[in-house]
Amino acid sequence: MIEELYTAFRPELVRWCRTMIDDDHAAEDLVQEAFVRAIRSEQLLESLTQPQRRAWLYSTVKHLCIDALRRRRFESTAETLPETPVKPHAQNNVEWAQLLEALPNGEGVLLCMRYVYGYTSGQIGAILGLPPGTVRSRLSAARQHLRRMMEPW
Repeated sequence: MIEELYTAFRPELVRWCRTMIDDDHAAEDLVQEAFVRAIRSEQLLESLTQPQRRAWLYSTVKHLCIDALRRRRFESTAETLPETPVKPHAQNNVEWAQLLEALPNGEGVLLCMRYVYGYTSGQIGAILGLPPGTVRSRLSAARQHLRRMMEPW
């Protein structure tokens, strides 16, 4: 059954995925991953009709594409920020403090912990009782808020 699905839907899934992520090799890889997941879910797929199987494959590829785009965006954002802590100049300390205090939900504290004191997301998570993934997500939101606040500058 998986071979039939692969033959019937692989080309259209690759084309569709390619339009979503604009990368030929990644599209091929993501569709392959979708079929690996189909193999793991073969029992479920056998209980579905052919249109439902097609919908399941499209849904799986869509979620894989979204995850790939998120990773790509996270990696490009992470590349723009320094890995080592950056100490602001003395005359800017007041301005930075005001900016960080203006951030919502304690995001300024997270940014300070990460970029001023040099803690990793795992260490910050341990201190605040949060999973490292949540810390990274909140740091990403904090960087976006900070960028928006600094646009007029």
